[in-house]
Amino acid sequence: MAKLTAKTYSQQGKEVGSSDLNPSIFGIEVRVDLIHTAVVAQRANSRYNFAHTKQRGEVRGGGKKPWKQKGTGRARHGSSRSPIWVGGAVTFGPTNKRNFSKGINKKTRRKAMFMGLSDKVIDEKLILLEKLQLTAAKTKDLNNVLLSLPCKSAKILLVIDKKDEKVVKSAGNLKNVRVILADSLNIYDIVNAEFIVMTQESLPVLDKTYIEKTTTEKIEKVAKKVKVKKEAVVKEKKETVKSDKKASVKKEEPTKSEKVNKK
Repeated sequence: MAKLTAKTYSQQGKEVGSSDLNPSIFGIEVRVDLIHTAVVAQRANSRYNFAHTKQRGEVRGGGKKPWKQKGTGRARHGSSRSPIWVGGAVTFGPTNKRNFSKGINKKTRRKAMFMGLSDKVIDEKLILLEKLQLTAAKTKDLNNVLLSLPCKSAKILLVIDKKDEKVVKSAGNLKNVRVILADSLNIYDIVNAEFIVMTQESLPVLDKTYIEKTTTEKIEKVAKKVKVKKEAVVKEKKETVKSDKKASVKKEEPTKSEKVNKK
């Protein structure tokens, strides 16, 4: 398999070489349906349910019957808060009890994210920065760095290895730039951005967060299963020994007929 590489640039916009990319993250075969599923799930799960109309039991008042059932010539009514009255409840309106969340497997979500990154590599829209160091939190300084890169004024996702207040504040007034930590990447931000500008220090963070961590989790899971099995076997053996002891004690004890014969 050919090595995956991406061009690396300095803060001045000069090409300084290329960096190797992990094929487990940046070399995944792209499946549009899987990416679509992950994006839909993420957007649904981040949706806030604010719209709420009051049902009949939630509207204040209306406890008294407006008029008697018979003898008035008017239609019968039990409450002035009925949905057909002005100031009453709302029928079939939106409520904040509605659940928009969608379930998605952790592995599927992570694989979709890798596919999004792989797609950027294929389209040559992943740009690596040798380093990103700002002397002060100035929008102009960060904007000059980004304008010197091949992405120009496109929609950019800036990925950094650790939180840097100078970078975050500098990007605050740039409407086309979103800053995100390498260990907090998500599929929606990757797909939504036209270019991904990533610092070189972010690459090992990605490996540690999404590859090494997964391997460690698997090992721990297997170890936990083995431990549970061992405990179950030990418990079973103890119970068997106890039951055997009880049976032997019962055998040693004389029966009622034996006791009478002895007397």
